[in-house]
Amino acid sequence: MSLAVSSIALRAIPAAFILNSGLGKLQTPPEASAGMQQFAATGISAVNKLPADKFGKILGAAETALGAALLTPFVSNRLAGAGLTAFGAGLMTLYFGNEGNTEDDGIRPSSDGTTLAKDSWLVALGVGLMALPKGEKKAKKNKK
Repeated sequence: MSLAVSSIALRAIPAAFILNSGLGKLQTPPEASAGMQQFAATGISAVNKLPADKFGKILGAAETALGAALLTPFVSNRLAGAGLTAFGAGLMTLYFGNEGNTEDDGIRPSSDGTTLAKDSWLVALGVGLMALPKGEKKAKKNKK
């Protein structure tokens, strides 16, 4: 299966960022791992069930797998988009889960929240990937 240019554009850039982030976390020291886990728990409390000293490595492996899946042509756009949407939604729980990240209206980012608010583009790209036509042949048939 070959990917259309639109698919490549939606997949390659987030894949590069996520893959780089994941690979960087694979060597996370235990103290830093525990800090990451505490922060992640502000949005997703279930992460507290993971071993604190290994959380960074687990997160790194998950990010690396998602980045690789986005770069792999035989992974469908819908599956890659679902993974990207879920990952981005998880980051959005961190954004909305911490009051200091938003202005008083609870939506617009504060200066502290801008970094996480920018991750909303991952959700948009994931939804876009899931919405793309299933294949080139179907897309051509629909144009007739």
